[in-house]
Amino acid sequence: MVEQSDRAPLLDWEEIPPPDPNHQAAQPPPPPPPPPPPEEGSTEAEKTSHPAGRRLPPPAAAVSTAVTYSPSRNVTAVVVSRDRSLQPAELTGFGWDRPEFFGTDRNLPYPCVTTRDQWDEKDQIVAVFVVTFDTRSGNIIEWCLPHDINLDGVEFKSMASGSHRITSDFIYFRKGNYFGLACFANMPVESELERGARMKSVGILSPSYTLLYRYMHFLENQVRHQLQNPGQYSPLEAFYEDKKAVLPPTGNGLVTSCPMWSVASINRCMHPEMKITHPAGCMSQFIQFFGEQIMVLWKFVLLRKRLLIFSPPPVGVVCYRVYCCCSLANVSIPGIGVSVPELRPFFYINIADITALETELSYVACTTEKIFEDKKELYDVYIDNQNVKTHRSHLQQLLRLNAADKEKYRKLSEQRQMLLYSQEVGEDCTSNEEDLFILFFMELNNRIFQILSEVAASADPTLTADHVRAMGLDPQGDRSFLLDLLDVYGIDVALVIDNLCCS
Repeated sequence: MVEQSDRAPLLDWEEIPPPDPNHQAAQPPPPPPPPPPPEEGSTEAEKTSHPAGRRLPPPAAAVSTAVTYSPSRNVTAVVVSRDRSLQPAELTGFGWDRPEFFGTDRNLPYPCVTTRDQWDEKDQIVAVFVVTFDTRSGNIIEWCLPHDINLDGVEFKSMASGSHRITSDFIYFRKGNYFGLACFANMPVESELERGARMKSVGILSPSYTLLYRYMHFLENQVRHQLQNPGQYSPLEAFYEDKKAVLPPTGNGLVTSCPMWSVASINRCMHPEMKITHPAGCMSQFIQFFGEQIMVLWKFVLLRKRLLIFSPPPVGVVCYRVYCCCSLANVSIPGIGVSVPELRPFFYINIADITALETELSYVACTTEKIFEDKKELYDVYIDNQNVKTHRSHLQQLLRLNAADKEKYRKLSEQRQMLLYSQEVGEDCTSNEEDLFILFFMELNNRIFQILSEVAASADPTLTADHVRAMGLDPQGDRSFLLDLLDVYGIDVALVIDNLCCS
């Protein structure tokens, strides 16, 4: 029996209308200096296409900060003051001074929409493919371009185990140095050869996952087209010719550089132009789903543990949870995290990925295959629905919420309610829940590492209970977390709480 996908209604795709140059030219001029460059494509047509509630103003008494990034050593931040004027500030980014950060395996903590003159979006697709389920051979790659690309394993990544029970799904995944997005559909047919159902996925590969969401509508249309008209690939051929990537001649497909960005183009990364179909647009649903448990996930992510999320199909929404987990670890203090393992989003994985996971020091992934729960050597933290657990004895204490955790979550929820109220009373501003959530955890992480760095550089590098409280942590309940944090990040301070000392 084929069940309807339980994909959340808010995750349905909504096409972004193309910017109207004439309309854009008629927009009012930017505020007095120092203004950032005007956002490209912020037309009235785009603004009205967003679902209700997506543009949320901050509390009237609060000061919002929209942090944006530059690929240079300095990070540019735009501070939105109480009077809503934009003031540029300079920060230094976490890991952004490492040239290798911009390789394919070092994707940005925030997805970016860049201006057209800085990044040619069409040169991003390295492969397009069709996967089908054959009743005799199982999942097979039916067609692909280019014909000589290595797609081994993609037939299983783009059609999740258990998908035969649902009618549609979408899947983010990783294939070597590339990221993929595939749309799956299941159509009943009167065919004994196909056993009453035709199942296909149409997908693409790209050096980065940050722009894949733009092609979801096309992929959804194409998978329906392939179900109804098998073997008609001309739309896919035309798509590939138009969008195929121009990659540097490294021989292995590894992207070794990143486009230059402007403040305005990156500031759009967290604005409603990023539709809910992109992982950046689902942080609010992510935190509502996990509730207070988000504080437990935050600690594990900051400690660079290996997190595996299990869920039966559909898996698309779960892929977003992978991205959101990675977003909890953002830090913008210079030098922090240079020596720690990179937190790698693997998105959907299956048994074919076991060998690759055996060598990973830190990752977040999701799967529909229950067999992974028994392979405890592959993960540190296992998440089944809202149940977060670990088999590592030294991490058990981190599963318990303490008073400081509950207080942080209370503040986060309170700020969200203030935003929702401001939107309800009709104030006009571009802040939204995604901004709030991402910046909340970035500021939390920054405060922790700022205090640790100051103590480590002081004449008496001793961390007291007052220091711990100033970080927003519990001196007793977070003792184990702090000890692990000092060890993972190589911060040389002594932790003294209640006359107990550990260095």
